[in-house]
Amino acid sequence: MAATERRQDGKRLIGGPGILLVWLYGVMVVGAVSRSAYQIATEFDRAPLPYTLSAIAGVVYGFITYTLVRGGETARRAALVCCAAELVGVLAVGTWTLVEPSAFPDATVWSDFGMGYLFIPVLLPLSALFWLRRARTA
Repeated sequence: MAATERRQDGKRLIGGPGILLVWLYGVMVVGAVSRSAYQIATEFDRAPLPYTLSAIAGVVYGFITYTLVRGGETARRAALVCCAAELVGVLAVGTWTLVEPSAFPDATVWSDFGMGYLFIPVLLPLSALFWLRRARTA
């Protein structure tokens, strides 16, 4: 793919509502990574599972942000797969925290379907999946 085509595809991914997605994913990267880094560094023995899951969420958010900014069809497909995996993760962890709260002595980014983050963790991948599928047809 030529550099010009890649730039046009990149614009297509982050144009319009895509800019909001990049911004929200960027905020989630900062929130999840900074929170988990602090918790892992200072109190990892208290709740290793939640802190590790929050770190994983931060890495996933970072990769999705990168692919949205990078643009192109390959990046769009990678973001699509990661957003689907993110949604599965949010639903699985959200359900797990409700069914077995004792496994989570402290909250993760995805606990209770992202309630501590105003449900953005469950709404964001749904929005991104919609946008990425729409970007393919544009």
